[in-house]
Amino acid sequence: MDSLDKVDLQILRTLQENARLTTKELASRVSLSSTPVFERWKRLEREGYIKKYVAVLDAEKLHQGFVVFCNVKLKRINHDIAEEFARTIRSIPEVTECYNISGSFDYLLKIHAPNMKYYQEFLLNVLGTIDSLGSLESTFVMDEVKHDFGITLKSE
Repeated sequence: MDSLDKVDLQILRTLQENARLTTKELASRVSLSSTPVFERWKRLEREGYIKKYVAVLDAEKLHQGFVVFCNVKLKRINHDIAEEFARTIRSIPEVTECYNISGSFDYLLKIHAPNMKYYQEFLLNVLGTIDSLGSLESTFVMDEVKHDFGITLKSE
């Protein structure tokens, strides 16, 4: 972040709120003309500050609103086993997030499913077939209290 100034941070903050802005609209919101904003925007993309642009979908409307956090403990772990587990998890569409964590478990998965029955079948027929899996613990989301998609960017 050493190379980011206040305008860069404001561009990032504004794009986190609405990535569909035109260059002209973004320029207006950060009080600059379009050309320097366009150049800064492209530099932020090129330097990897902006990874990608996505549409945030409504999981409930798409019948994927049953959310489960699943703690996974592997039978044993080494570099090859961890790589294979990560490769397998990346290929499972129901797993929307996966983190290698410290503590009693090795991984935390966020899983979207239509309902409990689907999740039960998913455990038996998908996660249950992973050889390295030792144990898991499922936590079911009853209500989403906060879900921000951006990160906090402090002013310099």
